[in-house]
Amino acid sequence: MKPVNAKQVAEIITWAGAEKKTLELVGSGSKADLGRPIATDFRLHLSALKGVDLYEPEELVLRSGAATSLGQIQAMLAQQRQQLAFEPPDFSELYGHVKDQTIGGVLAGNLAGPRRIKAGAARDHFLGLEAVSGRGGMFKSGGRVVKNVTGYDLCKLMAGSFGTLAALTEVTVKVLPAPEKIRTVLLFGQTDSQSIPAMSRAAGSPHEVSALAHLPDVIASRSTVSYIRNAGASVTAVRVEGPGPSVEHRADSLRQLWGVYGEVEELHGHNSNIFWREVANVASLLPNPDAVIWKISVTPSKGADVMAAARAGGGEGYYDWAGGLLWLAMEHDKDGGAAVVRGAF
Repeated sequence: MKPVNAKQVAEIITWAGAEKKTLELVGSGSKADLGRPIATDFRLHLSALKGVDLYEPEELVLRSGAATSLGQIQAMLAQQRQQLAFEPPDFSELYGHVKDQTIGGVLAGNLAGPRRIKAGAARDHFLGLEAVSGRGGMFKSGGRVVKNVTGYDLCKLMAGSFGTLAALTEVTVKVLPAPEKIRTVLLFGQTDSQSIPAMSRAAGSPHEVSALAHLPDVIASRSTVSYIRNAGASVTAVRVEGPGPSVEHRADSLRQLWGVYGEVEELHGHNSNIFWREVANVASLLPNPDAVIWKISVTPSKGADVMAAARAGGGEGYYDWAGGLLWLAMEHDKDGGAAVVRGAF
Protein backbone atom coordinates (compact mmCIF):
# COMPACT_ATOMS: atom_id res chain seq x y z
CA MET A 1 0.00 0.00 0.00
CA LYS A 2 1.45 3.34 -1.05
CA PRO A 3 -0.66 6.40 -0.22
CA VAL A 4 0.25 9.70 -1.87
CA ASN A 5 -1.01 12.06 0.85
CA ALA A 6 -2.03 12.16 4.50
CA LYS A 7 -5.71 11.73 3.68
CA GLN A 8 -5.04 8.42 1.97
CA VAL A 9 -2.91 7.33 4.93
CA ALA A 10 -5.90 7.99 7.19
CA GLU A 11 -8.25 6.06 4.90
CA ILE A 12 -5.97 3.01 4.82
CA ILE A 13 -5.46 2.98 8.60
CA THR A 14 -9.21 3.38 9.15
CA TRP A 15 -9.85 0.42 6.84
CA ALA A 16 -7.16 -1.69 8.56
CA GLY A 17 -8.71 -1.00 11.95
CA ALA A 18 -12.17 -1.97 10.76
CA GLU A 19 -10.86 -5.17 9.16
CA LYS A 20 -8.53 -5.97 12.09
CA LYS A 21 -5.50 -5.96 9.82
CA THR A 22 -2.01 -5.03 11.00
CA LEU A 23 0.26 -2.58 9.21
CA GLU A 24 4.02 -2.06 9.12
CA LEU A 25 4.94 1.58 8.51
CA VAL A 26 7.83 1.98 6.06
CA GLY A 27 9.63 5.11 4.91
CA SER A 28 12.75 4.06 3.03
CA GLY A 29 13.15 0.76 4.90
CA SER A 30 16.65 1.65 6.11
CA LYS A 31 15.88 0.42 9.65
CA ALA A 32 13.95 -2.72 8.76
CA ASP A 33 16.37 -4.90 10.74
CA LEU A 34 16.19 -2.82 13.92
CA GLY A 35 14.85 -4.83 16.86
CA ARG A 36 12.77 -7.97 16.60
CA PRO A 37 11.40 -9.12 13.23
CA ILE A 38 7.73 -8.20 12.92
CA ALA A 39 4.89 -9.98 11.15
CA THR A 40 2.09 -7.84 9.73
CA ASP A 41 -0.66 -8.26 7.18
CA PHE A 42 0.40 -5.31 5.01
CA ARG A 43 3.16 -2.76 4.57
CA LEU A 44 2.15 0.88 4.46
CA HIS A 45 4.77 2.68 2.36
CA LEU A 46 4.94 6.36 3.26
CA SER A 47 7.69 7.23 0.78
CA ALA A 48 5.45 9.60 -1.22
CA LEU A 49 5.13 11.93 1.78
CA LYS A 50 8.32 13.84 1.04
CA GLY A 51 9.56 17.30 0.26
CA VAL A 52 10.63 20.36 2.25
CA ASP A 53 7.78 22.85 2.26
CA LEU A 54 9.22 25.38 4.73
CA TYR A 55 12.79 26.31 5.59
CA GLU A 56 13.57 29.60 7.29
CA PRO A 57 17.30 29.74 8.10
CA GLU A 58 16.95 32.98 10.03
CA GLU A 59 14.23 31.42 12.22
CA LEU A 60 16.15 28.13 12.62
CA VAL A 61 13.16 26.01 11.59
CA LEU A 62 12.45 23.44 8.87
CA ARG A 63 9.23 21.58 7.99
CA SER A 64 9.00 18.63 5.62
CA GLY A 65 7.14 15.48 4.75
CA ALA A 66 8.06 12.64 7.09
CA ALA A 67 9.58 10.57 4.28
CA THR A 68 11.91 13.32 3.09
CA SER A 69 15.46 12.06 2.65
CA LEU A 70 17.70 13.01 5.55
CA GLY A 71 20.54 13.50 3.08
CA GLN A 72 18.48 16.04 1.15
CA ILE A 73 17.73 17.96 4.33
CA GLN A 74 21.36 17.92 5.47
CA ALA A 75 22.55 19.15 2.07
CA MET A 76 20.04 22.00 2.20
CA LEU A 77 21.16 22.94 5.71
CA ALA A 78 24.84 22.78 4.76
CA GLN A 79 24.30 25.46 2.12
CA GLN A 80 23.28 27.80 4.95
CA ARG A 81 26.00 26.51 7.31
CA GLN A 82 23.36 24.94 9.54
CA GLN A 83 22.80 21.44 10.88
CA LEU A 84 20.61 19.08 12.84
CA ALA A 85 22.53 19.47 16.09
CA PHE A 86 21.55 16.06 17.49
CA GLU A 87 23.86 14.51 14.86
CA PRO A 88 21.57 11.74 13.53
CA PRO A 89 23.48 8.51 12.93
CA ASP A 90 23.16 6.54 9.71
CA PHE A 91 22.67 2.81 10.34
CA SER A 92 22.14 1.94 6.66
CA GLU A 93 25.48 0.16 6.37
CA LEU A 94 24.98 -1.54 9.72
CA TYR A 95 21.73 -3.10 8.48
CA GLY A 96 22.97 -3.62 4.93
CA HIS A 97 20.45 -1.25 3.36
CA VAL A 98 20.66 1.62 0.90
CA LYS A 99 21.72 4.95 2.42
CA ASP A 100 18.43 6.77 2.14
CA GLN A 101 17.00 7.16 5.63
CA THR A 102 14.15 9.58 6.20
CA ILE A 103 13.72 12.40 8.69
CA GLY A 104 10.57 10.72 9.99
CA GLY A 105 12.43 7.49 10.69
CA VAL A 106 15.16 9.33 12.57
CA LEU A 107 12.62 11.14 14.74
CA ALA A 108 10.45 8.05 15.28
CA GLY A 109 13.57 6.23 16.50
CA ASN A 110 14.75 9.23 18.57
CA LEU A 111 18.18 8.62 17.10
CA ALA A 112 21.08 10.84 18.12
CA GLY A 113 24.82 10.65 17.64
CA PRO A 114 27.82 11.58 19.81
CA ARG A 115 26.68 15.19 20.25
CA ARG A 116 23.75 14.06 22.37
CA ILE A 117 25.73 14.77 25.53
CA LYS A 118 25.64 18.46 24.63
CA ALA A 119 22.73 19.04 22.23
CA GLY A 120 20.25 16.46 23.49
CA ALA A 121 18.34 13.77 21.63
CA ALA A 122 16.21 14.02 18.50
CA ARG A 123 13.13 14.64 20.67
CA ASP A 124 14.69 17.86 21.93
CA HIS A 125 14.72 19.26 18.37
CA PHE A 126 11.29 17.95 17.34
CA LEU A 127 8.99 20.99 17.30
CA GLY A 128 5.81 19.86 15.58
CA LEU A 129 4.07 17.10 13.68
CA GLU A 130 1.10 16.03 11.65
CA ALA A 131 0.17 12.38 11.96
CA VAL A 132 -2.54 9.74 11.71
CA SER A 133 -3.56 7.77 14.80
CA GLY A 134 -4.17 4.03 14.95
CA ARG A 135 -7.89 4.71 14.50
CA GLY A 136 -7.36 6.73 11.36
CA GLY A 137 -7.73 10.17 12.93
CA MET A 138 -5.57 12.97 11.53
CA PHE A 139 -4.07 15.27 14.16
CA LYS A 140 -1.46 17.97 14.70
CA SER A 141 0.77 18.82 17.64
CA GLY A 142 3.39 21.46 18.33
CA GLY A 143 4.36 24.23 15.98
CA ARG A 144 7.27 26.23 14.61
CA VAL A 145 8.75 27.49 17.87
CA VAL A 146 10.42 25.80 20.82
CA LYS A 147 7.87 27.11 23.31
CA ASN A 148 4.26 26.71 22.25
CA VAL A 149 0.90 26.43 23.97
CA THR A 150 -0.81 23.98 21.64
CA GLY A 151 -1.53 21.37 24.31
CA TYR A 152 0.26 18.12 25.12
CA ASP A 153 3.78 17.86 23.72
CA LEU A 154 3.13 14.79 21.59
CA CYS A 155 6.46 15.21 19.80
CA LYS A 156 8.21 13.90 22.91
CA LEU A 157 5.86 10.91 22.91
CA MET A 158 6.30 10.11 19.22
CA ALA A 159 10.09 10.33 19.38
CA GLY A 160 11.23 6.82 20.21
CA SER A 161 7.86 5.17 19.53
CA PHE A 162 9.15 3.60 16.28
CA GLY A 163 5.84 4.12 14.52
CA THR A 164 3.77 2.16 17.04
CA LEU A 165 1.62 5.11 18.16
CA ALA A 166 0.91 6.97 14.93
CA ALA A 167 1.98 7.38 11.32
CA LEU A 168 3.96 10.59 10.95
CA THR A 169 3.07 12.49 7.78
CA GLU A 170 4.79 15.86 8.37
CA VAL A 171 7.42 17.01 10.85
CA THR A 172 8.90 20.32 11.98
CA VAL A 173 12.39 20.45 13.47
CA LYS A 174 14.73 22.99 14.99
CA VAL A 175 18.02 23.58 13.16
CA LEU A 176 21.14 25.29 14.48
CA PRO A 177 24.29 26.91 13.06
CA ALA A 178 27.08 24.50 12.16
CA PRO A 179 30.31 24.99 14.12
CA GLU A 180 33.02 27.16 12.60
CA LYS A 181 35.82 24.88 13.76
CA ILE A 182 36.18 21.36 15.20
CA ARG A 183 39.01 19.77 17.15
CA THR A 184 39.30 16.31 18.72
CA VAL A 185 41.82 15.58 21.46
CA LEU A 186 42.98 11.95 21.63
CA LEU A 187 44.33 10.12 24.67
CA PHE A 188 46.12 6.82 24.03
CA GLY A 189 46.59 3.64 26.02
CA GLN A 190 43.86 3.82 28.65
CA THR A 191 42.10 0.68 29.83
CA ASP A 192 38.32 0.72 29.89
CA SER A 193 38.22 1.40 33.61
CA GLN A 194 40.87 4.14 33.28
CA SER A 195 39.04 5.87 30.44
CA ILE A 196 35.86 6.48 32.45
CA PRO A 197 37.43 8.92 34.97
CA ALA A 198 39.26 10.68 32.13
CA MET A 199 36.03 11.17 30.18
CA SER A 200 34.15 12.22 33.31
CA ARG A 201 36.79 14.81 34.08
CA ALA A 202 36.55 16.26 30.56
CA ALA A 203 32.75 16.22 30.69
CA GLY A 204 32.80 18.09 34.00
CA SER A 205 35.29 20.69 32.81
CA PRO A 206 34.26 24.20 31.70
CA HIS A 207 35.35 23.49 28.12
CA GLU A 208 31.90 22.70 26.65
CA VAL A 209 32.81 19.38 25.07
CA SER A 210 30.40 18.05 22.44
CA ALA A 211 31.41 14.37 22.30
CA LEU A 212 33.35 11.81 24.34
CA ALA A 213 34.14 8.23 23.32
CA HIS A 214 36.52 5.39 24.12
CA LEU A 215 37.64 2.75 21.62
CA PRO A 216 39.58 -0.31 22.84
CA ASP A 217 42.68 -1.06 20.76
CA VAL A 218 41.07 -3.68 18.49
CA ILE A 219 38.17 -1.36 17.67
CA ALA A 220 40.48 1.64 17.13
CA SER A 221 42.54 -0.34 14.61
CA ARG A 222 39.50 -0.44 12.30
CA SER A 223 39.19 3.33 11.98
CA THR A 224 39.92 4.90 8.60
CA VAL A 225 41.67 7.81 10.37
CA SER A 226 45.38 6.97 10.35
CA TYR A 227 46.17 8.64 13.70
CA ILE A 228 43.68 6.28 15.32
CA ARG A 229 44.16 3.17 13.19
CA ASN A 230 47.95 3.18 13.62
CA ALA A 231 47.99 4.09 17.31
CA GLY A 232 48.49 0.47 18.39
CA ALA A 233 46.57 1.26 21.56
CA SER A 234 43.16 2.18 22.83
CA VAL A 235 41.92 5.68 21.98
CA THR A 236 39.86 7.97 24.20
CA ALA A 237 38.51 11.02 22.35
CA VAL A 238 36.91 14.35 23.25
CA ARG A 239 35.53 16.89 20.75
CA VAL A 240 35.14 20.66 21.02
CA GLU A 241 33.35 22.87 18.49
CA GLY A 242 32.60 26.53 17.93
CA PRO A 243 34.40 29.77 16.98
CA GLY A 244 38.04 29.27 15.99
CA PRO A 245 39.87 31.01 18.86
CA SER A 246 37.59 29.42 21.45
CA VAL A 247 38.06 25.93 20.02
CA GLU A 248 41.85 26.27 19.92
CA HIS A 249 41.93 27.47 23.53
CA ARG A 250 39.65 24.69 24.76
CA ALA A 251 41.54 22.01 22.83
CA ASP A 252 44.83 23.18 24.36
CA SER A 253 43.26 23.11 27.82
CA LEU A 254 41.95 19.58 27.28
CA ARG A 255 45.37 18.42 26.09
CA GLN A 256 46.79 19.68 29.39
CA LEU A 257 43.91 18.13 31.34
CA TRP A 258 44.46 14.72 29.75
CA GLY A 259 48.24 14.98 29.55
CA VAL A 260 48.53 13.70 33.12
CA TYR A 261 46.98 10.38 32.00
CA GLY A 262 49.25 9.63 29.04
CA GLU A 263 50.15 10.51 25.46
CA VAL A 264 47.80 12.93 23.71
CA GLU A 265 47.29 13.94 20.08
CA GLU A 266 44.85 16.16 18.19
CA LEU A 267 42.64 15.77 15.12
CA HIS A 268 41.58 18.76 13.06
CA GLY A 269 38.30 19.28 11.21
CA HIS A 270 38.37 16.75 8.35
CA ASN A 271 39.66 13.79 10.35
CA SER A 272 37.46 14.76 13.30
CA ASN A 273 34.37 14.59 11.12
CA ILE A 274 35.34 11.19 9.73
CA PHE A 275 36.09 9.76 13.16
CA TRP A 276 32.86 10.90 14.81
CA ARG A 277 30.82 9.60 11.87
CA GLU A 278 32.44 6.22 12.46
CA VAL A 279 31.52 6.37 16.13
CA ALA A 280 27.94 7.37 15.32
CA ASN A 281 27.31 4.94 12.45
CA VAL A 282 28.82 1.85 14.17
CA ALA A 283 29.21 -0.40 11.10
CA SER A 284 32.88 0.26 10.31
CA LEU A 285 33.94 -0.23 13.94
CA LEU A 286 31.84 -3.38 14.51
CA PRO A 287 31.93 -4.89 11.01
CA ASN A 288 31.04 -8.56 11.67
CA PRO A 289 27.88 -9.11 9.59
CA ASP A 290 26.92 -12.17 11.65
CA ALA A 291 27.08 -10.43 15.03
CA VAL A 292 24.09 -9.24 17.04
CA ILE A 293 24.48 -5.52 17.78
CA TRP A 294 23.40 -4.21 21.19
CA LYS A 295 22.92 -0.55 22.06
CA ILE A 296 22.96 -0.25 25.84
CA SER A 297 22.52 2.82 28.03
CA VAL A 298 24.42 2.52 31.31
CA THR A 299 25.69 4.70 34.09
CA PRO A 300 29.33 5.40 33.14
CA SER A 301 30.58 3.84 36.37
CA LYS A 302 28.97 0.54 35.34
CA GLY A 303 30.11 0.54 31.71
CA ALA A 304 33.47 -1.17 32.16
CA ASP A 305 31.85 -4.05 34.08
CA VAL A 306 29.27 -4.60 31.34
CA MET A 307 31.96 -4.49 28.67
CA ALA A 308 34.09 -7.00 30.58
CA ALA A 309 31.14 -9.39 30.80
CA ALA A 310 30.48 -8.97 27.08
CA ARG A 311 34.10 -9.80 26.24
CA ALA A 312 33.99 -12.85 28.50
CA GLY A 313 30.96 -13.96 26.50
CA GLY A 314 32.79 -13.61 23.18
CA GLY A 315 31.71 -10.06 22.36
CA GLU A 316 33.42 -6.74 21.73
CA GLY A 317 32.42 -3.10 21.75
CA TYR A 318 33.15 0.55 22.45
CA TYR A 319 31.88 3.52 24.47
CA ASP A 320 30.07 6.70 23.41
CA TRP A 321 28.31 9.50 25.35
CA ALA A 322 31.15 9.78 27.89
CA GLY A 323 30.72 6.12 28.80
CA GLY A 324 26.94 6.28 29.06
CA LEU A 325 26.35 4.34 25.84
CA LEU A 326 27.83 0.97 24.92
CA TRP A 327 27.82 -0.49 21.43
CA LEU A 328 28.33 -4.26 21.67
CA ALA A 329 28.72 -6.93 19.00
CA MET A 330 27.77 -10.33 20.43
CA GLU A 331 27.94 -13.80 18.93
CA HIS A 332 24.85 -14.84 17.02
CA ASP A 333 23.94 -17.79 19.25
CA LYS A 334 20.46 -18.85 20.34
CA ASP A 335 19.81 -15.70 22.39
CA GLY A 336 22.13 -13.22 20.67
CA GLY A 337 24.10 -12.67 23.86
CA ALA A 338 21.04 -11.67 25.89
CA ALA A 339 21.92 -13.82 28.89
CA VAL A 340 25.46 -12.45 28.99
CA VAL A 341 24.37 -8.82 28.70
CA ARG A 342 21.57 -9.06 31.23
CA GLY A 343 23.76 -10.99 33.62
CA ALA A 344 26.18 -8.06 33.70
CA PHE A 345 23.68 -5.81 35.50
